[in-house]
Amino acid sequence: QVQLVESGGGLVQPGGSLRLSCAASGSIRSINAMGWYRQAPGKQRELVAVVTSEDTGHWADSVKGRFTITRDNAKNTVYLHMNSLKPEDTAVYYCYLDYCSGYGCYDAWGQGTQVAVSS
Repeated sequence: QVQLVESGGGLVQPGGSLRLSCAASGSIRSINAMGWYRQAPGKQRELVAVVTSEDTGHWADSVKGRFTITRDNAKNTVYLHMNSLKPEDTAVYYCYLDYCSGYGCYDAWGQGTQVAVSS
């Protein structure tokens, strides 16, 4: 089993910043990719940013230049640094993990952390 523990969400004013973190633990032999998706009310879940084991990044166009993603491989932790936040960034943010254990390769999701951008 794998556990993803997310933290860092909250309420912030437009133009503000937040940092989300996600720590993975459990039966992880290797990580193929790790990052973040989000889901706003009434919308489908969408990619925000994901980084692969080869340090290739995949980004939503809407966050390029404002969000950055960093990893601490020793801690199996990924961070999403969100700057210049806009009301349209309001969503539940989900940590995503593509990993392999001794039994195979799987996807895992965190429970989500709420980010609200409002004045």
